[in-house]
Amino acid sequence: MTHAGAALGGVLVGVLIGVTGSPGTDEADPSAKVTAGSATITETVTATVGGEEPPAASSPEPLAFGDIWKLKNIDPAKPFEGTLTVLGYKQGFTSVGKASEEAGAPGYVWAYADLKLCAVKGSYIESSFNWTLYYSDGSRIERSGSTYGDFPKPEYPGEVTLTAGKCARGKLAFAVPGDNRPESVLYNPEGLDEPREWTVPKA
Repeated sequence: MTHAGAALGGVLVGVLIGVTGSPGTDEADPSAKVTAGSATITETVTATVGGEEPPAASSPEPLAFGDIWKLKNIDPAKPFEGTLTVLGYKQGFTSVGKASEEAGAPGYVWAYADLKLCAVKGSYIESSFNWTLYYSDGSRIERSGSTYGDFPKPEYPGEVTLTAGKCARGKLAFAVPGDNRPESVLYNPEGLDEPREWTVPKA
């Protein structure tokens, strides 16, 4: 494993703890109901690396930009707690580099997702490879392999080790088809059986 899942090791548990404006939220009972917008959701998402499969559970509902998801590793050898959110998405910024050249197809433009992950307890190796854009036709686009100097700042780090009280915040660039917007921004590190997603507004 070379991505964030390597740091999590065994079992991940993610609990949606509701809509807040910052990652500093109160502790909550993982089985408690929380309110996200006009919907009340009870959710526990588990993923197991090796061993028996966890009980089947319904897919988590997509989050809105600014909604916070709590990520927790319950492996006692590598305890970690953190918070994660997508703050925004912008399509169509300019750069000295051409998105169509990177994509190898005409009509592509640059876009970015504004991301924030904070460590509350323990340490965690975060990688930009954990993030993708999802489209309604099922296609997915990985983050750009380029780091042009005029990309929007601050840029989301390619890889960083987070420790308690520290965050990774920045804009992650993608080369995307200019005539189409993604349906959502996905976070899917190794070890998580189902990605978490934040819905991209229509405009």
